[in-house]
Formats: sequence, C-alpha cells, structure tokens
Amino acid sequence: MNDLNKEKKGFPTSAGIFFGLGLGGFFDGIVLHQILQWHHMLTSAGYPPDSVENLKVDTFWDGLFHASTYIFVVIGLVILWRAAHRTHVVWSGKMLIGTILMGFGIFNLVEGIIDHHILKIHHVNETVPMDQWIYWDIGFLVWGAAMLIGGWALLKAGTRDTRDQLSSRLA
Repeated sequence: MNDLNKEKKGFPTSAGIFFGLGLGGFFDGIVLHQILQWHHMLTSAGYPPDSVENLKVDTFWDGLFHASTYIFVVIGLVILWRAAHRTHVVWSGKMLIGTILMGFGIFNLVEGIIDHHILKIHHVNETVPMDQWIYWDIGFLVWGAAMLIGGWALLKAGTRDTRDQLSSRLA
C-alpha cells in the first residue's frame, strides 16, 4: 500500500495544468486573435484595429501574450520530463488529459474574468455589436468552467484507474 500511495502522489498534476494554460493561451491567441481576428490584447483598451499604429501595438502585446503561453508549455514539459524519468511510472492517460483540460479551463476563467470583465482590455468577439459582447464573454467563462470540471472528473477517473492498475500489479 505504501508503494501505491507513492505512485499516486507521483503524477505531475502541475505539468498538465501548465500544458493546459499554455494550450488555452495558444488557442485564444491563434484562433481568436489571428485566424478569426475577433480581438487582440488591447482592442478595447484604446487600440482598436483601425490603424496600422494600433495594429502594431496590438501585435506587440499579442506577442507578449504568446511568449507567456509558451513559457507555460515549457514549464509543463520540464515538470513532466522530470517526473517521467522515475522508474516504473504508472499513470492513466486520463490524468494528463484531465489536467490539461483543467489548465485550459483555468486559463479561460482567469483570462476571461481579468481581461474581459475587470480590465476590459478586450472581449471575446468584438466583431459583433457591442451589446452582444457580454454573451460571448459569458460563453467563454462557461466553456472554461466546463473544461475545468470535465478535466477534474477525468483526473479523478484516471487516479482510480492508476490505483486499480497498481493494486493489480502488487497483488
């Protein structure tokens, strides 16, 4: 049972969360900022994309945003790499997927609350009429909460799977 508890504690939950934070940021920056062009980091903070100068400012801040999400992914990779170097590691894949979803959900919730609602530096979809922005912003938060809850459920299921797998090995 001691080995079981040691392995159970051994899964690097923080690695998956950092991966999810980074992937959530990449999704936001690549899909919402660049492909759909619904907003940039500072479009509601006095830099609407209506001039080359404003686009330069927005692009710079989008780049800093991407750099921070890149750092999250690198941190997740370092944590996972260190944990994976242990011998006889047994983890359910649900644990990694679950923690990535948790991190993605946390990204959406924190970024959505801070940038969309508190600082109001941009909103999810600024291509629709302004009175509809709130619906997109709330939808973003709901999506984040759903990923966080779903990820937590997957992590718990994966923890049970890992425990069961370890129990069968020790029996």
